Amino acid sequence: MAITMRENLPAGRHAAVPSGSLFRRIYAPRAGDTLAFSMATYAMPLLVLTITGSPSLTGLAFALEWTPRIVAFVPAGRAVDRRGAAIVCFIASLARATVVAFAAVAVLMLPRGAAETAVVLSLAAVTGTLSQFGFVANEAVGAIVTRRDKARPHGIQTVLVGIDQTAAVIGPLIAGFLLLAGPGWMLGCLSAVSLAAAVLGLQTPPTPLRAARADAAGNSSALRLGLNTLLTLPVLGWLVAGLACSNLALGLLQSASPVIVVETFGRSSADVGAMWSAAAVATLLAITCCRLVVSRLDLWGVGIVSATLASAACLALAEAPSYASYTVLIAIFMAGDGGLTVVLRTVRSLIIPVTALGATLSLTMLLLLLPFPAAGILVALTPPPHLGNVILICALIQALALSVIFVRLRSEPTLRMVARRQ
Repeated sequence: MAITMRENLPAGRHAAVPSGSLFRRIYAPRAGDTLAFSMATYAMPLLVLTITGSPSLTGLAFALEWTPRIVAFVPAGRAVDRRGAAIVCFIASLARATVVAFAAVAVLMLPRGAAETAVVLSLAAVTGTLSQFGFVANEAVGAIVTRRDKARPHGIQTVLVGIDQTAAVIGPLIAGFLLLAGPGWMLGCLSAVSLAAAVLGLQTPPTPLRAARADAAGNSSALRLGLNTLLTLPVLGWLVAGLACSNLALGLLQSASPVIVVETFGRSSADVGAMWSAAAVATLLAITCCRLVVSRLDLWGVGIVSATLASAACLALAEAPSYASYTVLIAIFMAGDGGLTVVLRTVRSLIIPVTALGATLSLTMLLLLLPFPAAGILVALTPPPHLGNVILICALIQALALSVIFVRLRSEPTLRMVARRQ
């Protein structure tokens, strides 16, 4: 197959992973950056709600946080291909630590009002951009390491997803409790974690190219290279489409949950963080199950079970009567989403040609994140009493899309080939 024959082509600096244990070179830097990413993602809407008390501004903050992430994907992929993943991750983490530190000082010094609101809304946009550069860099390293472990490629991806979800357990919990002490405390901790991520990233210095440049497209743009690659891989295109629909529901839940939990159920910011931490624990358990059963059910079987769980939970969330039931349903939804993520990342790591890795990763992640700012805008425009109706509509779209896509993928030869390699 042409895809597998291209694995030995030069892959650029992001493929040159230095020698040493996977924990020291790959897992520890990813853990530091992902924890900062998780804290920023879940804390920014809560921070805005805490400072302003406005559900509309909370949704706007979520949209402002995710829109620059989308814009950053193409330049991030190009930077990873040309400069190396380690240096990109280091600079992004260090810049995030600096920006958040200045914002913490500003929040402590400024009085409550328009100026403080402008600072936190701007901070959401800046941290979103910088976090995405680090995310693309870490994904590129993870894909290369997965490709090298040909015996059990889903095993490395399961560890990487596990690191992400462990950070998702700790990040919201830390952010929620620190917000009870004050916004300055939460921002100070986020700055410290970002600085630690930058220091850990120094353990994976960039190495010179061994042959031709990773930018195999010549004068073609990274976006065009990624699009051409995606069009030649139908199984990847279908999976990305399905996950994009699921992410619309996920983004809506992430942006609406602070409003629902605090305003509707009368709970605190710590309860919001505890809810997402419980959901992340459920996701970790689901990922572990995926690792154990993927060789028996194959990737399609894992995907269909995960899609069913996510769709059923999201449909029920619209009518959740209490904080406890809402938390349980969020956990089930996130468990299903975790299984879908393992399927997508495994397929993506195995079939993307290595010479187009950075560009294609950037494009697929771009498509997967487009629903998030849309979800924030929906929350900003929807009165809180009607958020349940919007969630129900998105859940119906998700269920229909995943059903159609996995029926289509049941006869996909590429997916069967990938399953046999497990």
